[in-house]
Amino acid sequence: MNTGKKYLSYTLATSVLTILSFAVITACSDRQAKAKANIVTKPATKPGVVAKIGGEEITEEALIGEDKMDFFELKKREYELKMDRVNRLITEKLIGAEAKKANLSLEDFVNKNVVKGEIKISDADVKKFIADKKIPEAQVNDQIKERIKAFMSNEKRQNTIQSYIAKLTKSNPVEVYFEKPKMDVKVEIGTSPVLGSKSAKVQIIEFSDFQCPFCSRAADTVHQVAKKYGSKVAIAFKHFPLPMHKEAKPASEASMCIAEQSSDKFWKYHDLLFKQQDKMDNATLEAHAKAVGADVAKFKACFEGKKYAQAVEAEMAYGEKVGVRSTPTFFVNGQIINGAVPIEQFSEVIDEELAN
Repeated sequence: MNTGKKYLSYTLATSVLTILSFAVITACSDRQAKAKANIVTKPATKPGVVAKIGGEEITEEALIGEDKMDFFELKKREYELKMDRVNRLITEKLIGAEAKKANLSLEDFVNKNVVKGEIKISDADVKKFIADKKIPEAQVNDQIKERIKAFMSNEKRQNTIQSYIAKLTKSNPVEVYFEKPKMDVKVEIGTSPVLGSKSAKVQIIEFSDFQCPFCSRAADTVHQVAKKYGSKVAIAFKHFPLPMHKEAKPASEASMCIAEQSSDKFWKYHDLLFKQQDKMDNATLEAHAKAVGADVAKFKACFEGKKYAQAVEAEMAYGEKVGVRSTPTFFVNGQIINGAVPIEQFSEVIDEELAN
């Protein structure tokens, strides 16, 4: 028992000494941290200038430097948060006014007069959702199906509410006094394969990875965009195989060997690669070449000779230079779109560009 007390006292004493030592070190660190650059805040001397260091004026562009993408993402997130708040206030104020006239709470009015009862999602709807999102059948169970139903029900509810708001604001638009941030990055198509005409008013440049599942979804959207806008858009494909996808880089090299034979054959090859992402060995890459009607002998000589290995590396380096951090990444007339987003998000940017 005494041994236990001595051990307890020793442990307690050690802990106290440790805490005190840490406090002393922290206090010293705090005192040292106070010695920092003398910075004063004042109005800018001219537009675009954000600081002056050693008598030299620093522009916002120079301040941001290579971190342009990070700053853009912050501005984009701020804009999205503001728009979320605007939409919430629209619901509260405009639909709220309608609810007040009907002598109902906002929730009751929405349920009774806007949504009009329970939203039902059928098994067929769930099955279509699974197919559209390319969710592997092995991952689908009853719990996942219920989550999908809940998601689809909520999405349908929100769309119904938005349609109602669209009617309310048709003749009395909501005014917003902040602009959507834009990031205009100059990205050259170069010799990349193009779907559509290179002279199209809207240039869409995609950086993608043949083993990336999100890129596979985006490939379907790319064809939807091409079908919807035709000659108004040019869609170029650039390679950005990620390090964790070991077969993506050889697949990129193989696709470039196809592209040198025919742009049309490249896009067919592109579709085959995305449809069969689970198998990208050399034999399959060759089989795809035969399937799209390419000259297999020329393909083999090109691929086995690693003719485009350096070209793929160069596109990856170029992607990093213009700010690509993940796949798929799209530049629509210099405006960035990240991820496998629905066609509606592309249409929003494309329609703005066409209108301008």
